[in-house]
Amino acid sequence: MDRNGIRESLLPGLVDPSPQKKTKNVPKSRGFRRCKSAPLAEHAPLGANRIDSVQRSESIIHPSFVKVAIFLTVYVGLGTICFYLVRHQIEGVKTNGILDAVYFCIVTMTTLGYGDLVPDSTLAKLLACAFGFTGMALVGLILTKAADYLVEKQEILLMKALHVHPKFGQTDVLKEVETNNMRYKCITVFILLLVLMISGTIFLATVEKLDLVDAFYCVCSTITTLGYGDKSFSTEAGRVFAVFWILTSTICLAQFLLYIAELNTQHKQRALVKFVLTRAMTNVDLEAADLDDDGVVGAAEFVIYKLKEMGKINQEDIRLVMEEFDALDVDQSGALSVSDLTLAQSPPP
Repeated sequence: MDRNGIRESLLPGLVDPSPQKKTKNVPKSRGFRRCKSAPLAEHAPLGANRIDSVQRSESIIHPSFVKVAIFLTVYVGLGTICFYLVRHQIEGVKTNGILDAVYFCIVTMTTLGYGDLVPDSTLAKLLACAFGFTGMALVGLILTKAADYLVEKQEILLMKALHVHPKFGQTDVLKEVETNNMRYKCITVFILLLVLMISGTIFLATVEKLDLVDAFYCVCSTITTLGYGDKSFSTEAGRVFAVFWILTSTICLAQFLLYIAELNTQHKQRALVKFVLTRAMTNVDLEAADLDDDGVVGAAEFVIYKLKEMGKINQEDIRLVMEEFDALDVDQSGALSVSDLTLAQSPPP
């Protein structure tokens, strides 16, 4: 077998084994499929399993939320105890001891720092530093888990649409998930952010007795974690509301900005893929794609070259895969067989 044949064996099972009908005057084309470990999405079992798993995730509590709830409860509970014990070492506008401790814990966690409550002793300052760093790490965890949850929620909605519009197949729905996932998440989080901003403005105007402009100003300085401190939650009812609203709104804005950045990156990646796939092949490209220098480019070589151009893989990835292939190809035939795997995995004598 020549080296071109050897290289083509790097992608075993690409050629479609299904029989092709012989048609006169029609050029022969090569069909491709994934290997058995990664079946096509068009196969009914995969689509069915995907729908069942997504539907099950809607009926039970998401495991990500359980983990986040545990960490958040421990953080707020421990912070409340610590800041309540040092409440006399915290200066500022105070209402209720326990409520102020929870409020100060949330303000510290979100790095808001209004300045309406400030530590005034060495112990209180050290506690604020410790809970500040820990809170930032917890916010990062919440953002990650929230992203996972929103992804699955969008999949649930699309899977439901499959039953409402049966003319769309499972493949169409799964393709829709992959194509517009980030866009859906951006829209969802943006709507939630608007609701939080409007509700916060109304609450500050009615409960904290701020005029509309000051209320909106306080909302913006809060969700962006600027925390100027000239306007804040000073009443007992306001701080009860702030405990939940501050945490939700600041995380929501951070998640929205993250999605915008990911959407922009995704758009650039798709533009690159489109450019690579539509660009005309030149002699220089042909030489670069010819891995074994035999003057022709096989299907496997072409796929590898295009994936490298798209940034999906790099030369180091190819080198590592080739090293694994060479290690498994015990008889050095250029192709893997069951005997090769058996010999490669057997213990040395």
